[in-house]
Amino acid sequence: MTLISQRITNIESRIQLAEASAQRSQGCVRLLAVGKKHSAGALIQAYHAGLRHFGESYLQEAIEKQQQLSCFDITWHFIGPIQSNKTRAIANLFHWVHSVDRLKIAKRLSDQRSETLPPLDICLQVNVSGEESKSGVALQDLPELVEQVSTLPRLRLRGLMAIPAKAESFDLQRQPFRLLQQAFGELNKKGVRLDTLSMGMTDDMEAAIAEGATIVRVGTALFGIRE
Repeated sequence: MTLISQRITNIESRIQLAEASAQRSQGCVRLLAVGKKHSAGALIQAYHAGLRHFGESYLQEAIEKQQQLSCFDITWHFIGPIQSNKTRAIANLFHWVHSVDRLKIAKRLSDQRSETLPPLDICLQVNVSGEESKSGVALQDLPELVEQVSTLPRLRLRGLMAIPAKAESFDLQRQPFRLLQQAFGELNKKGVRLDTLSMGMTDDMEAAIAEGATIVRVGTALFGIRE
């Protein structure tokens, strides 16, 4: 057993314990392996240990890894900030994009997604902590953005994503995730049909799972400290 496969076992145990503690069904949370600043070789080890969903934050780094791992059946998620001049590549090289935070970017992704590909699965990034340094739509502006994005033909709106400010205690970690879960629930009550809450990382995945996360994005606990 490799170090990475052992880490995956440990992370999956944490997820299962958190699911049980929150009285959620086992297997309802997906582990997204965040490969940012880690080698293609590390991703291959994770793949051989059973992972199929990988997230990247930097486009050029992701393209290089996709070329090296083209023979593997991987679902690629883009989870980093999106620049306008990168949307065409992101629209066509990824299966999921978690970090859509404004209509301009959503329109470009829809317009530039190839007709030969299925609609691009996306999450809207929400700034639940109100940090000026963080990307994301404000909670009060979310319903309008959802309405606008839902009309775009080459996108499929799946859910919401957040990267809250760090908090020291479990209870404090839960608070911003609860805000996102409440927004998610309110949108579904209006008939939007969302199924994905992308929230929680190495240090706060248990709090995110307690508040309904369906995808946790884990890099450090899986691959180690980034270079």
